[in-house]
Amino acid sequence: MKRILVAMSGGVDSSVAAARLQEQGHEVIGVTMQLWDGADAVAAARPVAEQLGIPFHTVEMQTSFNDQVVDPFVAEYLSGRTPNPCARCNKVIKFGQLLELCDQWEADFLATGHYVDLVQHEGYWQLSKGVDRDKDQSYFLFALDQQQLARCLFPLGRMSKDEVRHYAAALQLSSADKAESQDICFIPDGDYSRFLENYAATEGKDGDIIHMSGQVLGRHQGYYRYTIGQRKGLGISWTEPLYVVAIDAARNQVIVAEKEHLSRRTMLVDQCVWNLPEPVDGLELNCRIRNRHQEAPALVEPQGNQQFRVSFSTPQQGITPGQAAVFYAGERIVGGGWIR
Repeated sequence: MKRILVAMSGGVDSSVAAARLQEQGHEVIGVTMQLWDGADAVAAARPVAEQLGIPFHTVEMQTSFNDQVVDPFVAEYLSGRTPNPCARCNKVIKFGQLLELCDQWEADFLATGHYVDLVQHEGYWQLSKGVDRDKDQSYFLFALDQQQLARCLFPLGRMSKDEVRHYAAALQLSSADKAESQDICFIPDGDYSRFLENYAATEGKDGDIIHMSGQVLGRHQGYYRYTIGQRKGLGISWTEPLYVVAIDAARNQVIVAEKEHLSRRTMLVDQCVWNLPEPVDGLELNCRIRNRHQEAPALVEPQGNQQFRVSFSTPQQGITPGQAAVFYAGERIVGGGWIR
C-alpha cells in the first residue's frame, strides 16, 4: 500500500482517479489547488472526497499561479507570442508545488486524472499517449522531468472517457455527470483580448495590418487580438483570402499573406526538456506543434543552449511562436520545448 496524493479538480476524471487508487488498496489523500477562483473546484471536489471517505485538503496557490503562470502568459501575449499556459502550469504548479506537498505529507506518489500513460524505456520515464485518443493529454505534460515523472501516477491512461463516466456512475459519484471545462481556467469565457485589457490595464492601440509585400491593407485595434493562422475578423479586402502569418509587437504591426505563406518547413525550439540522453546529433522524430495537430516527421538537430532546429519533411501550417513543440517516438514523448 502506498500513500498517494490525488489532485482533485471536482471533475469526473480526478474523482475516478482517486476512486480507482482507493479500490486498489492505497491510502489516498485528496487535494484541491485554489488557483484563480478555486471556490467552484473546492465545492465540487469536497463532496467526492466525502463520498469516498478520504482526507481532503485545499491549498491556496493563487499568488504562485499569478506569478508563474498568469503574468508570463500576459507578457508573452504582449510580446507578440501565443503562449500555452496549461503546459507551463503543469510543470511549475500542478507537478511542481504539489510534489513538494508530497514530501511534506510523506506521500509516495502524486496522481492526476490526465488521459496519459507512463512507461519506462531504456531506463527513462516517458509519457505515452492515452488509450482514448480524443482525450489524450500527453502534449500538455511534455515539460515534466525525470524526477517528476518518477513520482507520478496516471490511473486513467488506459481508460476511455466513456469508461470513466460509467465507473463514476456505478459509484454514484457526485461528479459523474459534471460537464468538462474546455477553456483556460482564468479566461473561462475565452475572451483573451478583454482579459489582457483588464488584467494588464492594456488598451487597444491602433496599428497597421500589412501584407507581407509591404502594402498597408488596414488598421487593427491591438496586435494582441490576433493569432497566427487567423483568417476571419481581419476587416481587409484582397483578391484572395489572407491569413495572419506574423505579429510584430515592436512595430505594432500584424502581417498577413496568402495561405501558402502560412506554411513553413523549419523552426527553432528552445528551453528543451528531454526524457532520454540529450541528443548531440540529429534525431528523426515526430513533432506536434499544437494539441490537435497531427504530429509530422521531422529532423531535430541541436543548436546549443537547449535550442534545437526542427526541419519537417513537409511544410506545416500555423507554426506559432510561444506554443509547445513536442517530440514523439511512436506513442512516447521523448522531449519538447517552446517555439521561438
